[in-house]
Amino acid sequence: MKKERSKKYRTLQTLRIVSQAVFFGLFLYLLFGTRFSGQDYIGRVEIFFHFDPLLAVATAIASRAIFASFILAAVTIVVTLVAGRYICGWVCPLGAVHQFFSFLFKKTRWLKPKKDEKGRARLAWKYYLLLFVLIGSVFAVDLVGIADPLSFLYRSFVTGIVPGFARAGAAFTGLLYGAGVSSIGDSLAQFLSTLALNPIFQQGFFISLLFIAAVLLNIFRERFWCRYLCPAGAMLGLTARWNIGKVRIDMEKCIQCNLCTLHCQTQADPYPNEGWRSSECVYCYTCAAICPTAAVSFPVKAAPEKIETVNLSRRKLILTSALAAVSAPFFKITPAGKRAAAKLIRPPGALPEPKFLTKCVKCGECMKACPTNALQPALGEAGPEGIWTPVLVPRIGYCEYYCSLCSQVCPTGAIKELAIEEKTRVRIGTAWVNKSRCIPYVLGSPCIVCEEHCPTSPKAIKLVKTEVHLPDGTVQAPLAPVIDLDLCIGCGICENKCPVVDDPAIYVTSVGETRSEKNRLLLEIIKPTPPATGLLT
Repeated sequence: MKKERSKKYRTLQTLRIVSQAVFFGLFLYLLFGTRFSGQDYIGRVEIFFHFDPLLAVATAIASRAIFASFILAAVTIVVTLVAGRYICGWVCPLGAVHQFFSFLFKKTRWLKPKKDEKGRARLAWKYYLLLFVLIGSVFAVDLVGIADPLSFLYRSFVTGIVPGFARAGAAFTGLLYGAGVSSIGDSLAQFLSTLALNPIFQQGFFISLLFIAAVLLNIFRERFWCRYLCPAGAMLGLTARWNIGKVRIDMEKCIQCNLCTLHCQTQADPYPNEGWRSSECVYCYTCAAICPTAAVSFPVKAAPEKIETVNLSRRKLILTSALAAVSAPFFKITPAGKRAAAKLIRPPGALPEPKFLTKCVKCGECMKACPTNALQPALGEAGPEGIWTPVLVPRIGYCEYYCSLCSQVCPTGAIKELAIEEKTRVRIGTAWVNKSRCIPYVLGSPCIVCEEHCPTSPKAIKLVKTEVHLPDGTVQAPLAPVIDLDLCIGCGICENKCPVVDDPAIYVTSVGETRSEKNRLLLEIIKPTPPATGLLT
C-alpha cells in the first residue's frame, strides 16, 4: 500500500511537471507568434492574459469598465474555488520558471531546504501588495502590470531575455562562420530571422535585471516570488480556502520526520495537519511523494471545515490601505498633465491618455508585435503611473503605414483594435523640420530622403525651392522639405530615415494626435480692430 501510494503521487508530480512544460511552451509559442506573419490578422496571441483574474479585477476597477474578453478569468476563479491553487502549481508559466530554477539551485546545493519560522510572517507580503494594487485601482491608478506574474514575465522576455538570447545566437552564428561551418550558421541565422525578434529596447537591461533578481531570490527560499511577492497568487489564495482537495496526515503512520514541511515549495506546512494552509498550497504533491511512510494524502472532501490561514495584521492592513490611498495621487504627478509631452507618442488606436493609463497593464504585447521595433517601454514620458507603457520612438523605428498589429494584440483594450483602412487615417503626432540642421536649408545640397519615404497619399512632405546663402557668398536653390500639417499622421519614418544621424533634421512630436482633444496646434489669427466710425469729441 505504501509503495502504491508513493508511486501515485510521484506520478502526479511527473504530470505536474509535464503540465508546466506544456503551458510554458504555449506561452513561448504565443510570444513568438506575436509578430507580422505576412497577413493583416495576427490571431488571439494575447489570450493567456484573459485568464488572469488579477488583471481583470484591477483593470475593471481602475477603468470603471469591464473588458468582455476577461470573462475567461472566471474559469480560473471557479477552478481555484473548487480544486485549489492548481493554476499556480500546474499552469502559471512564471511559477514554472521559479520552480525550475529552485530545482537547479537545490541540485547545486545553493538552496538548502530548512524550516523557516520567520517566513510565516513574510507570507503576508503578497496580500498587502494585492491590497495596495486594488486600493490604487479604486483611485484610477492601475499598477497591476508592474507585479502581475504574466505581465512581468512577458515584459521581461520581450524587452530583455529574448533579445539577449537573439544577440547571443547572432554572436554564435558569427563564430560558426568564422570556423568555416557556414551551413549550420546559415540554418541558425535563418531560424533567428523567422522569429522576427526586435533587438533594441531602451530599458531592456534594467527590466532584465529585475527578472534575473526575481529568479536569484530562489536561492534564499524555494519559489520566493510565489511565496512572498505574487499578488495574483494572493488573490487565488483567498479563493482557495474553500476547495475540496485537502491534505490529510495519518498519525498512525507518521513518524514526525517533518520532511513534508521542510520540502514544501510554498510553505503551506502540511504538518501538523491542523496547521496546513490551504491558501498557500499549489498542489505540487512533493509532501506526499517524499513521505517515507506514505502518511500524507490528498483525499477529496467537499464538506467545509476550519483551516489555518495566513496571519494578516489588522493594523498592517489599515496601514497598507492608507498608504495606497495617500500615494495614489503622487503616481499621477507628471508634466504631461499640464502640457502635453512632446515625446509621448502612443500607438495608433491608443485611448485618450487618462483612460489609456487605467487600462494598460505594461505587458509588452504591442512592443513584441511591432515589426519595426518602434514601440518602447516608457520611463518618465508619462510620469510614474506610465512606466513601461508603450511609446513610439522614431529614432529606433517607425509606425508601419499598413500595419495595425499593436491594436490587435492589446489584452485589455487600452489600444482600440483598428482595421488597416481606419488605422491609416489615425494621427499619432506631427512631423517638424529643423531648418538649422536640414541639409538643403543649411548646405544648399539636395536631399529628398524624407519626402521619398513619406507613406501618405498625397504625401505630407512637400518639396519647395528655397534660396540658401552659403558662407562663401554663393547662393544655392535646392528643393527643401516642408510639412503639410493636414496630411501628416506622425508615423515617424521621416525622422527614422533622415541622413542626419545624430540628431535628425526632421522629428515628430505628439501634437495633433487624433486621440486627444487638447493636444492640438491652435493657430489663432489675430484680426485688426476695425476703426471707430464715431466722431471724436
